[in-house]
Amino acid sequence: MFGHFKEDIQTVLNKDPAARSRLEALTYPGLHALWAHRVAHWFWLHRLRLLGRGISQIGRLFTGIEIHPGATIGRRFFIDHGMGVVIGETAIIGDDVLLYHQVTLGGTSLERTKRHPTLGNGVLVGMGAKILGPITIGDYCKIGANAVVNKDIPANCTVVGIPGRIVRRDGERFEEDHGTQVMDNIINRVDPRDATIRDMRQRLELLEQHSEKLENLIQRIETHEGLHHAHDPAPRPVRKTQCVHDDDNLSDADYACPPFVDDNE
Repeated sequence: MFGHFKEDIQTVLNKDPAARSRLEALTYPGLHALWAHRVAHWFWLHRLRLLGRGISQIGRLFTGIEIHPGATIGRRFFIDHGMGVVIGETAIIGDDVLLYHQVTLGGTSLERTKRHPTLGNGVLVGMGAKILGPITIGDYCKIGANAVVNKDIPANCTVVGIPGRIVRRDGERFEEDHGTQVMDNIINRVDPRDATIRDMRQRLELLEQHSEKLENLIQRIETHEGLHHAHDPAPRPVRKTQCVHDDDNLSDADYACPPFVDDNE
């Protein structure tokens, strides 16, 4: 256990360019949390579990990083910044793994079984990512910031999004026509959310096409009406003649008005 301390300090210098010396590396909370875990894990393995649990809580109090004493952590493990990191009891972490702050390696079951993730060697987990359940993250995978992963990931993949989806594998980017792939035991499964978005895009394109057709039809109708009014002569104004009675002595028969006369007729 104590033989790894020097290697842990060198890991800080290798993985964080902000660390300029070994003395400065000793101030890192991720390093303190790792060392507290190594002590707590030793007691846990030797069935002094209450003591191991107490040491892990002291480490949590001073660093803001919670690592269950039952978790298994490999060599050259580094937590950068570290505030808010949670690592569950049955989590297994390989060698050369890098975690950023607010990462959760959590469980999804209440049974006393393997219920936390397994991270392979060389895995990088971005800030705020959540890896949930007894899943396996393959070697040298990269999990993007704030991604939520709850399915197995093969080796050499880059995963982003909620739910997480594979955007790179073995250094090659997935093209859109291959379908956006979701991390799963079946890699070629299509993400339902992406399928919904594609369907909405198709409907939007269809509406835009119909809108253009409708605009063209309106323009043709307006043009046709304009030509029709241009050839149709304007009607002459209609004048109507009304009777005017100025003499109050006329009889009722004489007072009757003649019918209106249309000068156009």
